[in-house]
Amino acid sequence: MSRPNGPLPSNRAFVVQLRAETGESEVRHRGRVEHLSSGQVARFARGDELWAFIDRVLTALAKHSAASSREEQP
Repeated sequence: MSRPNGPLPSNRAFVVQLRAETGESEVRHRGRVEHLSSGQVARFARGDELWAFIDRVLTALAKHSAASSREEQP
């Protein structure tokens, strides 16, 4: 069970670099996101692209972790 105030796993760490761009009526945030442990990188122009990348990486990480756990069982 995870502890809400416990240490955060480093394999779930991301760096997000933002560049604010002002349009006619709104501020848009574009940037780059990197998963630190794998080095996977993506550029994004909208928030949903940022979250989609993070979701893909974390889903793959969870699948890999589950497969590793099954292999370790006798």
